[in-house]
Amino acid sequence: MKPSEAMRIAWEAIRKNRVRSFLTMLGIIIGVAAVIIMVAISAGTEATISEQITSLGSNLIFVQSSFSRGGPGQAPSGGLVYDDAAAIQEGVTGVVSVVVEQNSSETVKYSDVSLDDVEILGTTTGFPSVRDMELADGRYFTDGDINSKKKVAVLGSSMAEELFGDTNPIGQYITVGTTKLVVIGVFAEKGSVGNTDYDSRIYIPISVAFQKFTPSMFARIMGDSIRMIYVEVDPRANLDDIITQINLLLVKRHGVTLDTADFSVTTQQDIISTRESTTAAFRSLLGWVAGVSLIVGGIGIMNIMLVSVTERTREIGIRQSVGATPNDIRLQFLTEALLLSVVGGLIGTVVGVGGSYIFGALSDMRTVVSVASIFLAFGSAAIVGAFFGYYPASQAAQLDPIEALRYE
Repeated sequence: MKPSEAMRIAWEAIRKNRVRSFLTMLGIIIGVAAVIIMVAISAGTEATISEQITSLGSNLIFVQSSFSRGGPGQAPSGGLVYDDAAAIQEGVTGVVSVVVEQNSSETVKYSDVSLDDVEILGTTTGFPSVRDMELADGRYFTDGDINSKKKVAVLGSSMAEELFGDTNPIGQYITVGTTKLVVIGVFAEKGSVGNTDYDSRIYIPISVAFQKFTPSMFARIMGDSIRMIYVEVDPRANLDDIITQINLLLVKRHGVTLDTADFSVTTQQDIISTRESTTAAFRSLLGWVAGVSLIVGGIGIMNIMLVSVTERTREIGIRQSVGATPNDIRLQFLTEALLLSVVGGLIGTVVGVGGSYIFGALSDMRTVVSVASIFLAFGSAAIVGAFFGYYPASQAAQLDPIEALRYE
């Protein structure tokens, strides 16, 4: 029997029992769609994490504090302080800029406009370079502004619009909490990255943030505690060499060893690699869970093909009596099983791709459809169809022609 003839006979058998054929394919459809959608969700999560980390800036090293806080009235032990950032800037070669950030949330007022829970970010002069932000108007604060604790502010684009509308904000005074600040600049629109809306913030010198918004009773003794130092590295410099310099500098300043360091030094690629390994494991888990649906679909195909062999026993006997060989009978039923799985795989692919885009559009989670996942899901469906269809096809091929013709 020619493959084309086997395909025609199989298609006619599927069309003759459309509802049953569709219900048989449903397991394959769900399995293929589940694989594509779950992998798309996982890939989207991975891409979002990677973009969030790289959006912090390029060629960055993260120096993170690991100090432990004492009890009530006790000073925190160890950890990074603001002076560590200045030491890295001055004492490590190959460093372009060092940025420190200190967050607060305050009520902001201008004229009759009042905004609650506005994020105030105290930072340093290297912030625009590290965060790849540009000024639309005015200027950014200088080292002199930071050292003299000058009460100045730079606004995000949407914050400037909310407070001032069409009025030029440069030179205007705003009240942040109980502190008056003069606006000296406005950033160009950057948008949101992850959960951070850069345009709705107010940026101030970090010295003002320490003094007015996040004061510490231990600052005079230990210095102003900070959580993170962002170090922008010259692209031409050796990253490993700079990390070594930072480690040696800070262990000397803190009086600790590398084994007992109260800080950690990581790069963007370290963080991305860690997150990728986590999401890859999650993606594998999702893939296996979705693969179970394909196996269930394959069992459904085997079940319905066994029923079909029983129902068509007399037809098999007639075909054998007019010259059909066992291989012809096997090919006929195996083709039918493959056709069920392939058609189910095609429908499942359409559902999976469409479902991924719809899920991404209607939810907060990003989805990225992978071409590899489509081929994997569709190929798995075909393999499942062949594997679970072989046994019923062999059963049909082994029927005795005389017994088959007598079957009622």
